[in-house]
Amino acid sequence: MWSNLWASLRRGLAPSPTSAPSGEVDRLASHGDQFDTPPSSGLRITWFGHSSTLVEIDGARVLTDPIWSERASPVHWAGPKRWYEPVLPIDALPPLDAVLVSHDHYDHLDMGSVSALAARGARFIVPLGIGAHLAYWGVPEAQISELDWLQTESAGPVEVTATPARHASGRINPQANQTLFASYAIIGRNHRVYFSGDTGYFAALASIGHAYGPFDVTLIESGQYNDTWPDWHMGPEQAVEAHRQLRGKVLIPIHWGLFTLAPHGWTEPVERVLAAARCQAVRVMTPRPGESVEPEKQSVTARWWPDLAWESAAQSPVLSTRDGTTENRFVLPPCSSGD
Repeated sequence: MWSNLWASLRRGLAPSPTSAPSGEVDRLASHGDQFDTPPSSGLRITWFGHSSTLVEIDGARVLTDPIWSERASPVHWAGPKRWYEPVLPIDALPPLDAVLVSHDHYDHLDMGSVSALAARGARFIVPLGIGAHLAYWGVPEAQISELDWLQTESAGPVEVTATPARHASGRINPQANQTLFASYAIIGRNHRVYFSGDTGYFAALASIGHAYGPFDVTLIESGQYNDTWPDWHMGPEQAVEAHRQLRGKVLIPIHWGLFTLAPHGWTEPVERVLAAARCQAVRVMTPRPGESVEPEKQSVTARWWPDLAWESAAQSPVLSTRDGTTENRFVLPPCSSGD
């Protein structure tokens, strides 16, 4: 995570002057009362910033990549600091059927949040190898389920399948890439949700869409990108294309809006997602941090972020490689750059 930002700085790519908010971020703070009533449509998504979401789907509640700590860091005194306090206390979350962890980078696997949720009896579904982190922190073995890609586990009334991703793992350098990373398909009786975790764009996204879609909602990482790490994070335009390959109906962009982990402006990810989505006729919802949305009941969400300058895909393209060589990159459909 830090190495990504450091690599861009070494190349002389100074952070945008708007890489972090200059004032308060519009958000919806609460004490969790909105969860007392189930979603009438059967599907409700609440975004807490970055990749933390609560997915209420066909009677189940699934929390993704929870981070309630002040910093995404191995220490409390340094490292990326969140821009605003959590929109609700972690103990105000409703009872959960599962907590999904996509990989063990500090902005996705947060020890403080895991410990607090484990004390409430939460059950964790994690990729292979990550259970050792949880066990070391005192999470009982009975509360941990480890999955390889394409393995499935029940979480209350829904099925959760670990699906492939294209990323990396590791808490500190000596432990780099010793654990698995994953995306997830959450499949209920009437609805399906895809959670990307962190991933670069890759050809197997279409296979996931055919095997587990169509998805009513895709939660796809759209921020913290740069052309120095195009295979770790796909960027906004490829996020929209991934949504199409996954056969998604509504895209909710995640992995933005809470931390500065890349040099781009903090509002740039959502602006570029919306530009590419207009081109591809993709429906996007952009809830405020803390806002709950039912995609089947509401058609739009209000713009809540400030109008700041941002670089387009033509100015700052991010295209994943097919095989790790920069000469062989994926090509976006015409117009999807949003220019």
